[in-house]
Amino acid sequence: VLGSSPVTIVVTSEEADSWDIDTSSCRGCGHFVDWDKMPEPQGPAQIPRDVLGRPPKELKRLAREGCWARSHAGRARLYPRLIQRVSCRLVTPDALVYRDVAGRLFGKPSVSSHPLPEFLEGCPVPTYCLSPHGVTALKKILICVGALFPDITHSPLLPALAALLLHYSEDEAQCFESLSRLIASNAPHAAYIDQSFLAHQASCMTFGDLASKHCPAAHKLVAGAADNVLEVYSEWLSWLFPGLPFGYAVRVLDVFLLEGQKVLYRIALALLKQFGLSAAPAGLQGSDVKAELQAFVRNIAQHVTADKLLERAFGIRLFSRKEIWLLHMANRKALVERGITVVQRRPSFHLAVDMQKFSSSTVTAQEMRLVWSWIPERFSLFPPLLLFSTSEDGCSLQRFYRCCEGYEPTVLLIKTTEGEVCGAFLSSDWAERKKSGATSGFFGTGECFVFTVRPEAERYEWVLIQKPELAKAVPRSRQRSPSPAPESLLGSSRDSRSSSPSHLAVPSPQRRGRLSPFLAIRHFLLPSKSASMFMSGSRDGIVIGGGGGQALSLDASLLRGRTEHCETFDNPPLCQENFQVQLLEVWGFQNA
Repeated sequence: VLGSSPVTIVVTSEEADSWDIDTSSCRGCGHFVDWDKMPEPQGPAQIPRDVLGRPPKELKRLAREGCWARSHAGRARLYPRLIQRVSCRLVTPDALVYRDVAGRLFGKPSVSSHPLPEFLEGCPVPTYCLSPHGVTALKKILICVGALFPDITHSPLLPALAALLLHYSEDEAQCFESLSRLIASNAPHAAYIDQSFLAHQASCMTFGDLASKHCPAAHKLVAGAADNVLEVYSEWLSWLFPGLPFGYAVRVLDVFLLEGQKVLYRIALALLKQFGLSAAPAGLQGSDVKAELQAFVRNIAQHVTADKLLERAFGIRLFSRKEIWLLHMANRKALVERGITVVQRRPSFHLAVDMQKFSSSTVTAQEMRLVWSWIPERFSLFPPLLLFSTSEDGCSLQRFYRCCEGYEPTVLLIKTTEGEVCGAFLSSDWAERKKSGATSGFFGTGECFVFTVRPEAERYEWVLIQKPELAKAVPRSRQRSPSPAPESLLGSSRDSRSSSPSHLAVPSPQRRGRLSPFLAIRHFLLPSKSASMFMSGSRDGIVIGGGGGQALSLDASLLRGRTEHCETFDNPPLCQENFQVQLLEVWGFQNA
């Protein structure tokens, strides 16, 4: 048994001896636990004898389904073995190093004279079901982590992981070694623990981007009630640890050890979705959104079971681990440009833009705040800059290009003579049109989107975000074909619609050392050319979105336009189909 708590194991194999859980199989485990606080397993556990020999996908499935969720002893045996499989740096402190350092640091069992490491300043240190002896052991482990990993400057996740692992560890040294391997993980495009404020804040921004894309209803609810959406999402990790009750938190740990940080994004997105469903009937106006979210998570058992929460989390079609890594790195770069460094422990200034100082002739500050909440987090860090306005710069397409070139990304706002307002977020510099030569090809990335503001606010993203099953990741060896030419400007192209799907991967030479853009279309095998027609410009006008129609098109005078359903964004007409422009504005981002 694990500690003094009775455990029942049902082994689904004829050769049961290797999974018999008795007093010798987990000797010493559980003596850090206060068993009066520990939730009892719900029924017998069914752990296959050869569970560690299963293929990775099968092992992930078993963890997601809670194969060892009903066995404290099963977790105690599995956790160290799963963590031993984590790829990590060659020189990583292990149990022997811990015993040596702990012996020299403490000498005696008491740690009262040793302060916790500075990287824990402002970070909660949950104790879950640990006994007083376990809490002392937890402090010793964290102090040794601080001594042996001096480069860690900020890590909100680390104390919660240490506490959870300690519940299932034979001794402090085993817990430390497990934690050490997660800290030192060097798996490509994957991470377990953020170790600086820069990395943590980049993760918060990445979660904000994912929430905007995968939880649009809940995101809209939060954006409408919170003055600063990024501030709300900066606490996303605390929703999980220490926010979730122990029984839920340890289920998250089951899958986290196999799949890394991407799992945490999934669970937090599922929580946000569920929160949106619970809060939608009454709304959030006038309430403290951060406090409401924390209270919701603490009482999650009233809303959804752990099994159902994980089922919903893994039902979310996230991007690949590499795409999320690219997004994280782009957010990290934006923070560096704002002065955040790896060694900085806490933010020295407010990161978000004060939208109340924003002034536009096309939208109100409240409307722009909603549009701003749709923009990728790394750009919303920077103050908006008016680049072009027909009221100030005239109705000239060439002047439009001259004013906008050199800025990436931009926000296009259009107010029609009927009072309707729509627009687009455009991820690429308009100067890219020149690289297409005479073909005037489409360019841009999957971060482009179109939207309406009046009469109703709605966003329409790249169809592959809405339906990720339409595309697959591009194999490295695949040859890449050239960019498609756009449909004729300002003309309906329904007759020229491709009848047979062809996979498309578009090349874009990368300067050495430069990261590939997030959601670059060359990362995907697209079902048809029309799935990637983001933006195009020529001397005759501009087009945004294509395939079966154009989401937005404007002629060279910038006075007449047309909007239709298009395959790139799968949008309805954004306003009256044939419209006249009353005012057009283009906004950029200072220092972006």
